[in-house]
Formats: sequence, C-alpha cells, structure tokens
Amino acid sequence: MRVSATTRYVRRSTRKTRLVTDAIKGRSVEEARDLLRFMPQGAAREVALTLQSAAANAESNHNLSIDDLVVAEARADEGPTLKRFRARAQGRAFAIHKPMTHITVVLESREA
Repeated sequence: MRVSATTRYVRRSTRKTRLVTDAIKGRSVEEARDLLRFMPQGAAREVALTLQSAAANAESNHNLSIDDLVVAEARADEGPTLKRFRARAQGRAFAIHKPMTHITVVLESREA
C-alpha cells in the first residue's frame, strides 16, 4: 500500500529542496525524521512536515503502523515562479525570480 502527502507552493528553490528529498529516499520513517531534524538546510523543515503528514495519513486513513513504513519516493517538483523587478540606475530594471516548489513524499509498507 502506497500513501502520499504533498505540500504545494513552498517558497524555496527546487534545486536546494531536491538535496534534502534525495537524502531520505529508501529510509524508514523514523530514520528519515531523525535525519531531517539535524539537517542544516532550510528546506528540511518543509520536507519533515510533509513526511509527518504522509505518516499521519497512513496511520489514520489506512491503519498502517509507522514502524513498518519506508520512504518509497520523495520528490521536489518545480512550481510557479514569482517575477518581480528591482529598480536600478539610469531607469533600468533587473528581474528577480522567486521560485516555488511542490514537495511530495510517498510511503510504502516494508512487506509490499
């Protein structure tokens, strides 16, 4: 049984978030939680919240034990980009891109 949770429109770079999601793939939920708790990256907090949500979904909606769950998939997909402009000298404008990310965590039972 596969259970997932998605956090959308997170104001973080997708590339930086992928460093965090790649680190937890294939690990048990408890091990992934511990790893995320001590990661220095800012995106670790959002990924940890998504992992916690997926574990809660598995426990409450599908009656699965958290001890038997493994992170089958962890993705950071690109979301929309906010485009802003900063005024510069001599009437010019420089573009500022503020990226967003969609984080998806999929958990799977060990037996499956």
